[in-house]
Amino acid sequence: MASAFFLPSRRAAGRFVAASLALAAALLTVAPAHAALPLERIKLPPGFHIEVLSDDVPAAREMALSGDGSILYVGSFQGNVYALELKNGTVEKRHVIASGLTMPVGVAWRNGALYVSAVSSIMRLDDIDHHLSAPPKPVVVTDALPDERHHGWKFIAFGPDGKLYVPQGAPCNVCLPASDPQRVHFAMIGRMDPDGSHYETIARGVRNTVGFAWHPQTHELWFTDNGRDMMGDDIPDDKLNRLSHVGEDFGFPYCHGGNVPDPEFGAGHPCSAFTPPVIGLGAHVASLGMRFYAGPMFPADYTNSIFIAEHGSWNRSKKVGYRVVRISANADGTHARQEVFAQGWLNPDETQWGRPADVLPLPDGSLLISDDYAGAIYRVTYSKP
Repeated sequence: MASAFFLPSRRAAGRFVAASLALAAALLTVAPAHAALPLERIKLPPGFHIEVLSDDVPAAREMALSGDGSILYVGSFQGNVYALELKNGTVEKRHVIASGLTMPVGVAWRNGALYVSAVSSIMRLDDIDHHLSAPPKPVVVTDALPDERHHGWKFIAFGPDGKLYVPQGAPCNVCLPASDPQRVHFAMIGRMDPDGSHYETIARGVRNTVGFAWHPQTHELWFTDNGRDMMGDDIPDDKLNRLSHVGEDFGFPYCHGGNVPDPEFGAGHPCSAFTPPVIGLGAHVASLGMRFYAGPMFPADYTNSIFIAEHGSWNRSKKVGYRVVRISANADGTHARQEVFAQGWLNPDETQWGRPADVLPLPDGSLLISDDYAGAIYRVTYSKP
C-alpha cells in the first residue's frame, strides 16, 4: 500500500519530525504579554505612520469587519475569537465572543453573522454585531472538513458569488496522500454555500494558502501559497497566484514556486504543465494574509495594489520575511513587481518582536496589520509629507 508521506529513511523521518515540531513551536510561540512594542523600529515609506490599535489580542490572525465597519473581528491560534468596537480609528471596547475552539484562525462576516473556521468545522455566530457582551452559542455550519492540524488552520472569506471560500492545506511538508490522489481534499481551495452545502474544489495543487482576495476590477481570486521546506535556504519561492478559471492546477506536490520540480514527486510532471504564479515572493518568507487596496487615504498609485503580510521564516539559516510587502500588477497578472512596505519586526540579531499575519483596509483608507506574536493590531495611516 502506498504511503501518504514519503519517508525514505529513518534519518529523513527524523528530520521531518524535527521540522514539524519546529514549525509548530514557531507558530504557537508568542511574545510576553503586554511587552512594550518598539514601533519606532518599523520603517515605512515617506508620509506613512504606524500606531498600535490594540495590544490585547493574543495570537491575532485573520481579521474581518462588520458590514458598517464599526466592529473588527479577529481569529486566533489560541482558541478565542475577539471583537473590537471601533470609533475614529481607536478601540472603544474589546470582547471575547468565542472561546475553547480549535485554532479558530479564520473569520468572515456576512449578513450580520460571523463565520469562524475551527480546523474540521465552520461555526457561525448569528446576529453577533448586537450581542458582543453576551454572544450566542456557535451554530455548526459544517463539521465534515478534514481534522488534520498540519496546515489545517484556515483563512476563510466570502467571494463576490456569495460562496464561502474554505481551503485545505497539505497535511505535510510535501506528500501525495494515498487517500487523495486527485488532490481534491487536500492542497486545494474549495467553496461552499453559506449553509455548508455544495462544497466543491475550485483549485488544486495549492500547498497552503493563508490569504486570498478578489481583484476589485476582474473579481478573479488571487491568493498566497506557502512553498515547501527542506530544499535549502533559497528555494522554492512562496507564490502569489491568480485563478482565472475554476479547476486550475498550481502544481503541488510536483512543482514548487512555479519552476522547481520536486525531487521525489516531480518526475513526469513538468512545471510547464501547471499554472505559473503571478510573482515569486521569496523562499520561506511565509506569505499569509493579503488584500487589495482600494481606499481613499493612500496615494493614488496604491489603488489596486496588494498588501501581503509575511510571517517570517522559521527554518532558514538567515531569517527573512517579518514584514509587509506591496505588489503592483496589471489586472491580468502581468508586469508584477514587489517592494517592501513595512519592515522592522525582525531585530538585527535575528530575534523577532513581532510577526505580521494579516492585513485589512478600513473604510477610511487606513490599513490594519495583525501580529500573532505580539498579540497586537496596528493601524497604518498616510498624510502627505
